[in-house]
Amino acid sequence: MEMKQPFEKVVEGHGATVLRVCRAVVGPVDAEDVWQETFLAALRAYPDLPADANTEAWLVTIAHRKSLDAVRAVGRRPVPVAEAPEEHSPHGIPDAERAGDGIWAKVARLPDKQRRVIAYRYLADLPFNDIAEILGGSPAAARRAASDGIRSLRAALSAAQTEGESA
Repeated sequence: MEMKQPFEKVVEGHGATVLRVCRAVVGPVDAEDVWQETFLAALRAYPDLPADANTEAWLVTIAHRKSLDAVRAVGRRPVPVAEAPEEHSPHGIPDAERAGDGIWAKVARLPDKQRRVIAYRYLADLPFNDIAEILGGSPAAARRAASDGIRSLRAALSAAQTEGESA
C-alpha cells in the first residue's frame, strides 16, 4: 500500500506551481490570498485524497475553483477612489492597464479560457487531459485554446516590438 506524504511536503513540492497559476489567473494582487485559500481547502480535504492521486492536478483544480471565486468576488467588491475613472478597468483596479504593457499585461488581456489553459499548461505543466478535466471540456478544446492564446500573445508581442522600433 502506498503511503501519502505529509501535507507539509505537498506544500513544499507544489506551492510554487500553484502560486504561479494563481498569479496568472487572478493577477498579482489577489494571488497570495487565493494561494492560501487553496491550501486551506486542500488541507481539509487531504485526508480523503487517495494515495495514488495526482496531487498537482488536484491542487490546480482547487486553485482553479478558488480563482473563479476570487474573480467573481472582484466584480462585487467596490474600489474606493477619489474620482470616478472615465473608463473602468476589467480587473476593478484603476489604472491597471497603464501599470505596464509587458507579457503579463498581454496575458491578462486574453480571453478567460485561453488565459487559464496557458496558465495550467505552461506554468503548472499539466497535460491537456488534466486541463480538460479542470475546465470541463475536451483535451482537443484545451489544445486549441492554448494554441489560440499563444498565437494572440505572439501577435501582440510582435506588434509591440514593431511599435517600439518605429518610435
